[in-house]
Amino acid sequence: MKSRIIALLLATSPLLSPVVSLAQETPAPAVKTMPGSTPKRVLFIGNSLVYYSGGLQTHVHRMDSADKNPLNLKDGYKSVHITGANLSHYPIEFLTTPGNLGPKEPYELVVLAGNSQDAATDDGRARYRQKVIEFDGVIKSRGARTALLWLPDFAPTSPQGASDLGKKTGEMMLAVGNEVGAMIIPLAPAFREAYRRRPDIKLQVGYDNNHPTLAGQYLSASVFYASVYGRSPVGNSYDYFGALDPDTKLFVQTVAEETVKKFYGR
Repeated sequence: MKSRIIALLLATSPLLSPVVSLAQETPAPAVKTMPGSTPKRVLFIGNSLVYYSGGLQTHVHRMDSADKNPLNLKDGYKSVHITGANLSHYPIEFLTTPGNLGPKEPYELVVLAGNSQDAATDDGRARYRQKVIEFDGVIKSRGARTALLWLPDFAPTSPQGASDLGKKTGEMMLAVGNEVGAMIIPLAPAFREAYRRRPDIKLQVGYDNNHPTLAGQYLSASVFYASVYGRSPVGNSYDYFGALDPDTKLFVQTVAEETVKKFYGR
């Protein structure tokens, strides 16, 4: 009888319930849709995880071109990438000044991708937060908004993928993104869901279990397109000129759409 009472208390206590604990550790994103007008002038800032396998920004604007009602994003898209960099390596004042990268009009959205190891240490998490706050201030002073790329975890079969780095990264992303009011783009949750459904899918290259394959970068682009523009990637005909097979394309499109809806509660 006593053991049953203890079990009941553990199951119903708001302090001990695992559901409550999980909710406290992983809060919902504060920004669920892109405020204001649809951003067509977008600057992507990030290392090789963003430009690998065709480039995130390239896949997004080509996906848009294949849409039934395209937004014509290509001319407004710019990207700056430094291999192995974290945010502290980028001259944000220079990059966001109209005219310095070509376009004379200010950007409407600046997308920040840090480093996949940012959350590994206390110093790394503190540095990431400091730079996001600093960059967000500059971006807002230009009249633009900030979006944070929640980069994919290392592949689940790798030592890093089996560590708690992914959990720490998620907590960092949600805390910092919500603090500054930035939209968080849930690439990592989409990769996790794709691996859960198809453990043998190749979303990251084998030599480092980190950089995206074509399928992985296409998944990231689908998540970005659905998150920022509220458009379904499912059925989009863009396939990198026949390089992505139809089954994989539809699978990652579907995972992207369902992940975005779940993450933002749409």
